[in-house]
Amino acid sequence: MTANNSATPRASLSVTDGVLMMAGIIIGMGIFKSPQLVAMNVGSEAVFLAVWVAGGAATLVGALVYCELAAAYPSTGGEYRFLSLALGQSVALLFAWARTTVIQTGAIAAVAFVLGDYAQALYPLGLHGSSLYAAMALGLLTAVNVYGTYESKIAQNLFSVALIAILLGIVVIAFAFGGSGAAAAAVAEPANAGAIGLAMVFVLLTYGGWNEAAYLSADVRNVRRDMTRILLIGTAVVTAIYVLVNVAFLHVLGLDGLRRSSAVAADVVRHGLGDHAAVLVSVVVCLAALSTINASIFTGARLYHALGDDLKLSRLSAWSATGNNPRYAILMQSAVAMGLVIVGSMARDGFTAIVEYTAPVFWGFLLLIGVSLLVLRRRDPDRVRPFRVPFYPVTPILFCLICGYLMYSSLVYSGIGALVGVAVLLLGIPFVALVRRQRVPVPAE
Repeated sequence: MTANNSATPRASLSVTDGVLMMAGIIIGMGIFKSPQLVAMNVGSEAVFLAVWVAGGAATLVGALVYCELAAAYPSTGGEYRFLSLALGQSVALLFAWARTTVIQTGAIAAVAFVLGDYAQALYPLGLHGSSLYAAMALGLLTAVNVYGTYESKIAQNLFSVALIAILLGIVVIAFAFGGSGAAAAAVAEPANAGAIGLAMVFVLLTYGGWNEAAYLSADVRNVRRDMTRILLIGTAVVTAIYVLVNVAFLHVLGLDGLRRSSAVAADVVRHGLGDHAAVLVSVVVCLAALSTINASIFTGARLYHALGDDLKLSRLSAWSATGNNPRYAILMQSAVAMGLVIVGSMARDGFTAIVEYTAPVFWGFLLLIGVSLLVLRRRDPDRVRPFRVPFYPVTPILFCLICGYLMYSSLVYSGIGALVGVAVLLLGIPFVALVRRQRVPVPAE
């Protein structure tokens, strides 16, 4: 291995970079689809808005837990390292398997397909145009990330700022031109606990991605101070944007209108500016997809790098000095995602199926992250902790309860996709057994 590929990460991200990276991951496809699905599972406009606020509050609870872990145990491995230290290598390796087969690469491929669908509507490329756009977007953003951390950071900042500005523009259009109650307000209907639980699954999927900030800890300049700021400011910014956008959707369409709409943002813009302006929504969705894919490639590859360190895989763990990034890890992650794009081009599930596939696995491991904080507080009491979770142990216990409830809801109230996701997770057990047989030690840090 050359000296160029044996470098270590150089911290280069500011708080602003981190917040924009976090916002770029979170604000993706969900805000254009989830409002309809949430509306179908609640009984009134008040409950509809309440679950979005509750989603922001639950995200804040999780962010507080991650603030302590990321500041006390900074690492490119993020959650993988937390689980290794607290619960052992077997759990961490199973998480790595889940993230590479269910959580991260599946999400990247799914978002690439959404981009492909909207780009195909703007400029058709033939029968397989959607798949071609998906592959081209993934290839282009992989190239940007391979080229260097600086270039991918600049691209992310541009994507995130433009996306936030356009979403706020849709809010302005809704209130200035959309009229009030364009669709009659829904009659309040009682919603059972299961329906509200499923609504929260969709809401918190839309907030999903805040935990990716943990993988930035080796790239942040003053990690022990700035990781806390990134997580808290990022959570506040995204919550404010989501609540504003959903208030605007209700203002124009009402709850019944939201339930009937398959393209909420497009319908809102159409009410305000007419059919000719609906193309704006396709542009916004493509921009959101590019933002999510780019940030997901950036953060996701850090896990591959940490896994390569632990398994003594020199190529996978290599860190490029010129690009200040794990180039081989980026390429491997994108190769897996590209494979899913190819498979998806032959048989593709919809948005709801992706939610069902990823949700129980995602929330199950987030539950274990909450447990990890409790374990590490007890096992490592003398550790310097620049940030401490307020109201400990209530806050991490509350986080664990939230994750447990959402894991239960996603298993009980979702379809067969949830079972498929769990089945793929279980297929990782032989992988863990094989690695453990090699007796590879986990670093203390």
